[in-house]
Order: sequence, then C-alpha cells, then structure tokens
Amino acid sequence: MSAPVSLDDGWIDADVAAEFPALRLATAGVSCVPGPSPPGLRAQLRLVSDRMNGAKAIRLRRDPVPSAYRVFYRLVGLDPDRTLVPVEQAALDRLFVGSYHSSGLVEDALLLAVVETGVPVYAVDEATLEGPLGLRPARAGERLGRGQHSGDLPPGRLVVADAERPIAALFGPSAPEHAVTPASRRLRLMAVGVAGVPALHVEEALFGCAEALRAS
Repeated sequence: MSAPVSLDDGWIDADVAAEFPALRLATAGVSCVPGPSPPGLRAQLRLVSDRMNGAKAIRLRRDPVPSAYRVFYRLVGLDPDRTLVPVEQAALDRLFVGSYHSSGLVEDALLLAVVETGVPVYAVDEATLEGPLGLRPARAGERLGRGQHSGDLPPGRLVVADAERPIAALFGPSAPEHAVTPASRRLRLMAVGVAGVPALHVEEALFGCAEALRAS
C-alpha cells in the first residue's frame, strides 16, 4: 500500500500576502510514470464529459468557485473574458470538440481535477526544482525559462517560483525545462486558492489528481 499524499503550503511573498491574505499555493509531490491513461481514468473522463452540456457551461461563471477566480483574475490584471478561468476553458473545449478525449495520464488527471472541483491543478517535474515553491511578483529583467525559448515576464506579474527563478506565470504554463516529460518520474502538483474558494476544494483537487496518477 502506497504512502498517503502529503500537502505542503508554499511560501507567499510578504507584500503579496498583505494584498491578498486569502491567497494560497498548495502543492503535493507524487511519483508517476507519464504515459497513456488507464481504462478507469478514461472512463471517469467520459462520465464528466457526458455531464457537461451547453446550459451547464453557461451557468459555470455564476458558480461560486469560478466566480471567485474571475474576481481574482481582475485584481491581478487578467481579463477573465479574454483569458478564461481554467474550468470555463475546459467546458468550452468540451463543447467545441464534443467530448473530452484522453490526452495521456497526466493531462487527463489534471483535466478531471479542474472539471470536478473548479480548482485548476498544474504539474511540473519535481527533479527540475530548487527548493520549495511559492508565489511572488516577477522582478525586473526576469524571464520565464532559459535560452531561446524563454518568454518575457512583465515586472510585477505574479509567478510561481522556486528558490532560484520563476517556473510558471500564475495560471499560465510552466517554463519548458520544468514541464512534465515521458522521462519524468516524480511530479510536483500545484493548486492556487483565492478568496471565495474553500480550502476543501483546493485539497480535494490535489488529492484527487494525485490519486488518479498513483492509481495508474
């Protein structure tokens, strides 16, 4: 029997914590071999896909959890009508494509977590990290990633960072060198809680995602 998943709270920059006292970064480490999804996970994905329809997708933005993320987006300079909160984007993708198609173990586990709870979960390769993760503003001159594939980070943009550098823009993709690959063997899952999102939802999203990955 595998050991239970342990959640860790990431550090929050002092100025950020003063401005957003309810902001939380919860993380969990999980061993995983990326690859195709097992039949059980694909079946779960079909079930949530069948439950999603146009009327439910339209109502999503009025539900408490998506609404809380929409409010936070505006507070940090993101337009939730142009950059949809993840659960709304997942619903829109389902309507456009017609169903949720399996994209692999890690991708399916992350998708299931956000559709079931409204809380987005992200994954990075834990072996690429230096120290614990936290939230802080990007500093002048910082970039996301290294070399020719790095991207601009406007100063003040909130980022997930380790002890050395930003690894992802908040609610955005991770730098390429931190992405999960077929060679990854241990992942660090991350979920952000904001005002109006119950801690139980954040923890449920992380635990559910971790268990889906561990059950493969």
